[in-house]
Amino acid sequence: MVLAVAASTSVLGEDDFSIIGTYTRDQPCKPDGSNPADGLVKITREDIESNMGFCSILHTERDGGTIQAHVACRVPGGQLILGDVTFKMRDDRTVDFDDQDHTSPATLYRCVK
Repeated sequence: MVLAVAASTSVLGEDDFSIIGTYTRDQPCKPDGSNPADGLVKITREDIESNMGFCSILHTERDGGTIQAHVACRVPGGQLILGDVTFKMRDDRTVDFDDQDHTSPATLYRCVK
């Protein structure tokens, strides 16, 4: 599954979609900005972008510290995949990511600007 998202049909307030930002995948973000490009994940209200592809967020729902998103992802090679992903916010400002098939679980570490 790909980490990327665009065109949300669900309107969430800023507090409801507090995962907007730049993250590193499975390792803490280096404060000097020297993070490898292939480990960066960028999340906006509309999309998620990573080296795995680009996903458009089609619908989101929040339940406490968990955001469920239905996404359409364009992966390398041009294939389009529809699916569901989960973001679980943790107290340490990291986000646990998983897709419906559990093929790409990751811990996302927020990069502070």
